[in-house]
Amino acid sequence: MPDHDRIEGAARNLGGKAKEAAGKVTGDEKLKAEGKADQISGKIQNAVGGVKDSLRDNRN
Repeated sequence: MPDHDRIEGAARNLGGKAKEAAGKVTGDEKLKAEGKADQISGKIQNAVGGVKDSLRDNRN
C-alpha cells in the first residue's frame, strides 16, 4: 500500500494544477502562483512518500 504522503502529495499536485488553470482563466496571478506552489509542494510530498515506501520495502 502506498504511503499516505504519496497519496496526499498527488492530490495536492492535482489541486494545484486546477488552481493554476483557474488563475489563468480568470487572470488572477495570485491564484495562479498559489497553484504552482501547491504543485511543487505536492511533488515534494510525493517524493518523500516514495522514499518511505522504498525504505519500508527494503525492510521486508
